[in-house]
Amino acid sequence: LLAERGMRGLTHRAVDETAGLPQGSTSNLARTRQALLELAVRRLADREERVLALHEMPDPRAGLDSLVDALALATHRALTLNRELTLARYELALEATRRPELRAHFDAAGARFRERLGGLVTELGSPDPERHVLSLVAWADGLMFSCVAGSFHAEVPGLQDVRSGLREILGGMLGA
Repeated sequence: LLAERGMRGLTHRAVDETAGLPQGSTSNLARTRQALLELAVRRLADREERVLALHEMPDPRAGLDSLVDALALATHRALTLNRELTLARYELALEATRRPELRAHFDAAGARFRERLGGLVTELGSPDPERHVLSLVAWADGLMFSCVAGSFHAEVPGLQDVRSGLREILGGMLGA
């Protein structure tokens, strides 16, 4: 719904209709707009976690190239097969800038991803994992935003191009 209709299209009624549920079902679970948005953030994070499969990342001892391959595949999936999830995340991110009560839920969901990336870059020998995670997330989010909603929306890079970009950024960070 978020990808198709935007933030205004995410209503209790629309969720019921889309899910084929009796009217009022969503309202019973999430009584307020805020509760509906929090539920959307949790659901989106769960779905993105499965798509990105950060829990299945290779052991960093396998080397930088193995990690680059896995991260490139996850990023490319977000740009292609799961483009709607990426667009929905940006809709929720923008809404969180205007709703401090949603911001906390959005940030907590994102922390799951940042913590895992922090562990990976630490194990690869990063001298400054926090800064490197920020740079890595900024690069990936910038690429995804540009290719899903921005000026490159019609030019999704191929898997090899994503891999090359990640190799450059991680190699530069880690001096590899």
